[in-house]
Amino acid sequence: MKFIMNTGRTVRQGKHIESKLGKAYGDETGTCYMHPMDMLALGVEANEKVKAFTEVGEVVLMAATDEGLPEGMIFIPYGRHCNAILSPTTHSTGMPDYKDTVVEIVPTDERRKSAAELMEEMGGVPYAEN
Repeated sequence: MKFIMNTGRTVRQGKHIESKLGKAYGDETGTCYMHPMDMLALGVEANEKVKAFTEVGEVVLMAATDEGLPEGMIFIPYGRHCNAILSPTTHSTGMPDYKDTVVEIVPTDERRKSAAELMEEMGGVPYAEN
């Protein structure tokens, strides 16, 4: 199914901001929030994995419900997981399309990668996670 991806910060993310390499921060930024009806249509439940595809790449995320989202929209907190599928194109604004990227979501059994693994895949320097 296709969705519009919206990104931003969450309170839970802010709680762990001092440990961006930690598991709690990575778990929050590796979550795909969806309306329950969209999850039903996809055949996924909370805490099951989904794969998000864009023209740029793909990433595995943990599904979570959010009744406050409109149907057809997903929310992924800012972080390495959303950056893996976000186009670097800025349309001369200096900012990527954080609010209106078209994303295809499918259920998956694949493992969700850690933030460190994603960074290494993107050419970052390997580092130890907290």
